[in-house]
Amino acid sequence: MLRTTGSAIALLSGRRSLAVVNYHRVLAGPDPLLESEPDLADFRWQMTLLAKCFNVMPLYDALRALDAGSLPPRTVCITFDDGYRSVHDLALPILRELKLPATVFVTSGYVSGDAGNMWNDRIIHAVQSLPSGPLDLSDLGLECYALTSMEERRRTAARLTEAGKYMPPNARALLVQRLDELSGMENDALMLTPAMLLALDASGVEIGAHTISHPILTSLDDESARFEITAGKAQLESLIGKPVRLFAYPNGKAGKDFTARHVDMVRQAGFFAAFTTAVGAITGDQDRFQLPRSRPWDRVPFRFGLRLLSWMALGNKQPR
Repeated sequence: MLRTTGSAIALLSGRRSLAVVNYHRVLAGPDPLLESEPDLADFRWQMTLLAKCFNVMPLYDALRALDAGSLPPRTVCITFDDGYRSVHDLALPILRELKLPATVFVTSGYVSGDAGNMWNDRIIHAVQSLPSGPLDLSDLGLECYALTSMEERRRTAARLTEAGKYMPPNARALLVQRLDELSGMENDALMLTPAMLLALDASGVEIGAHTISHPILTSLDDESARFEITAGKAQLESLIGKPVRLFAYPNGKAGKDFTARHVDMVRQAGFFAAFTTAVGAITGDQDRFQLPRSRPWDRVPFRFGLRLLSWMALGNKQPR
């Protein structure tokens, strides 16, 4: 039914559209503080559904086919952000088994054995590890948070992560350092190593750029933002020995996380295309450097597939 409906959408609309799904981590098992991330079982049925009901293409190839008017109906591309090692350890075996291509947008500054984890993961780790009771961060300009129940921990992690996104880098570093000290526990390494990055590339997974340190670009001056974009690309190219053609804006909300200035920087850096986190499908009339890409949140296979078809039907006019 999904295949028939998707083909009918392409025929009746008279145009082709491309849905790009986006992930970050794949979890070994469910985690109440990471409810938006699929565990291994959910990721497997999602990939199986894509393999059976959609035409899954490499992202760069799909964009070229869209330009040429030769994009197959029901085309979907698979992407991951940030560069978590679970893409290598957990996702890659499933992608290989099902012969599915993918793109990983890598935050280059974390691809090393001693780079540590991203700040948001350190927040989550601390909230998971701290004992029950209040978490008073009022001296950092924040609030006193509750950690008594799992639901309170989930809310606290979400609120601290959202607050941290838009803090100045120095203030965010102080917050993360405080939480590290309070939790008193080592963080398990979460990010790709250079060897894992090379293994992904050797397996046909395209490596895209996602800046050096994953800042909100609007929080930086122009010189710093340009460096994050261009040097992140150069670092990855040095590691894999080939051009990095695709870019994803950190956090990805147009007008809030990046502006037209940053779009120009990405274009001038020599990328082929760049991606936001807007909902909807890619159509041929869109700005190549502000292409939508999102995640179907549905946990039931038919609704998951139907969500993708709705994106294809509505293009970038998907209701928010």
